[in-house]
Amino acid sequence: MPRKILLCLLASAALVSCRQETAPAPAPVQAPPVHAFSSGIDAADFAELVKTLASDEFEGRAPGSHGEELTVAYIRDQMQRIGLQPGNGDSWFQDVPMTETIADPSTVLTLRHGDASRALGFGSDMVIGTRSGQPEVKIDASEMVFVGYGVDAPEQDWNDYAGQDWKGKTVVMFVNDPGFHVDDARLFEGKRMTYYGRWTYKFEEAARKGASAALIVHDTAGASYGWDVVRSSWGGAQYDLPAAGDKEPRLQAQGWLNAEAARQLFADAGLDLGKAYRDASKRGFKPVPLRTTLSLDLKSSITEKKSRNVVGVLPGSKRADEAVLYMAHWDHLGRHEGEAHDADGGDDIYNGAVDNATGVAGILEIADAMAHQQPAPERSVVFLAVTLEESGLLGSQYYVNHPTFPLDKIAGVINIDAMSVSGRTRDMTVTGYGSSELEDILKPLAAKQGRSLHAESSVQSGFYFRSDHFNFAKAGVPALYAGGGQDLLEGGIEAGRKAAEAYGRDRYHSPRDEYDPATWKLDGTMEDLELLYGVGRELAGGESWPNWYQGNPFKANRDRMMEGRRTD
Repeated sequence: MPRKILLCLLASAALVSCRQETAPAPAPVQAPPVHAFSSGIDAADFAELVKTLASDEFEGRAPGSHGEELTVAYIRDQMQRIGLQPGNGDSWFQDVPMTETIADPSTVLTLRHGDASRALGFGSDMVIGTRSGQPEVKIDASEMVFVGYGVDAPEQDWNDYAGQDWKGKTVVMFVNDPGFHVDDARLFEGKRMTYYGRWTYKFEEAARKGASAALIVHDTAGASYGWDVVRSSWGGAQYDLPAAGDKEPRLQAQGWLNAEAARQLFADAGLDLGKAYRDASKRGFKPVPLRTTLSLDLKSSITEKKSRNVVGVLPGSKRADEAVLYMAHWDHLGRHEGEAHDADGGDDIYNGAVDNATGVAGILEIADAMAHQQPAPERSVVFLAVTLEESGLLGSQYYVNHPTFPLDKIAGVINIDAMSVSGRTRDMTVTGYGSSELEDILKPLAAKQGRSLHAESSVQSGFYFRSDHFNFAKAGVPALYAGGGQDLLEGGIEAGRKAAEAYGRDRYHSPRDEYDPATWKLDGTMEDLELLYGVGRELAGGESWPNWYQGNPFKANRDRMMEGRRTD
């Protein structure tokens, strides 16, 4: 029972008792004890923050919902408690305009091959949506063409779109990169996903080519998550920055096909899906007509809303115009009313405890340590809790386009997303390992804990492109995304691997991602936070300007940025 209701009932009972002279006086109402936060990084404080942010009361923290109101107010209150100052002028908040689109779940895709037609159901066979901002999108008999991996990469001498006019067509493509399914390191980066492998890039490129619609064929290995994640992530409200004023083209419709629906589509065209994977991985691949048309009448509920980033700042003692930035996304998937599954025990709230209440709690704990450290940071330290990460990194994209500190004044970004709660490790994972000189700061600090650094084990998953630091990276600002390793002190690498797999299989983007004090081991989480705090402390207390390592694709943007600072 919520505390407010309980107190009201108790108060009502007290009034009744006053009218009954023979009744004994009620005992004083005892409010639940308020957690006493300490200064610095503390496991009990961290747990309290996560428990609150991931509670059912916050309803899964969906942007634009009542859960958002509770979430951003709570984060602001914590920043005030810690002693930060408003980070967007005199405001704690940065408004992020957004369009909420909810596709009609009764939508079907009609595929026609010759005289035969097939209807694909929403959620079971496919998911579909629109970024157009239009309440109704009609596509009639659009020619479907298989475009391999949907990549146009001149530096790789690769163009899956070569030689055709794509206006009005529906393109069908595979997730991940051409080298993934054939495990060929000579193609792109082999198993390691590049940005060309991300679904965001594929839809953007299809729109640039002029297609009307695009469908990605789902496979669990290539996407690094199952169809249930696609269904839950795309089945509810989708958010985007408003279409009006966007200089980039957008597709009328975009979505995913499950593997069985794709297999049948290819079979109708006389193609074998397995062979298509191999053919699409050969240099010189050419688009293949599927001899099928797509028709669609997609009705959507369109609502213009706004969400909010929360920004706090600890002003620097000497160079307050320069900054170090910590970030985490506060949003999750909200509540999918009427869509509870038996496997989730009838629970329809996507609490997002690990993803990413842990990250928000992490930056708040680091803020507390920074605010009480001596000497105080010489550079300012920005603490940014962004919205709309789950919708395509939109909150961080908006911040990068409208920064509260000029990007050329930000020495480095440290992103915390989905912290490990599996216990202490002998290592630390740096997603995108080998990217920037921020790793040169982290490495000796990790060594003092007896830990080594390494890349993520599932390099094929493209995690570097799936969290908010990536928008800063594209703009040129060095960004570090690091967290717990897999070599657990209790159980070693095998135990760490099983723990990571269990989270991805059983709790990721599921109502089962809940705070669990019985199984969470926060000693390792605290060590991770100490390391990430140490990187920021050194950067905020010094005068260095880390860059990307030579050969990194983002280095040119940073070089131009820093050259501009020197000539101002």
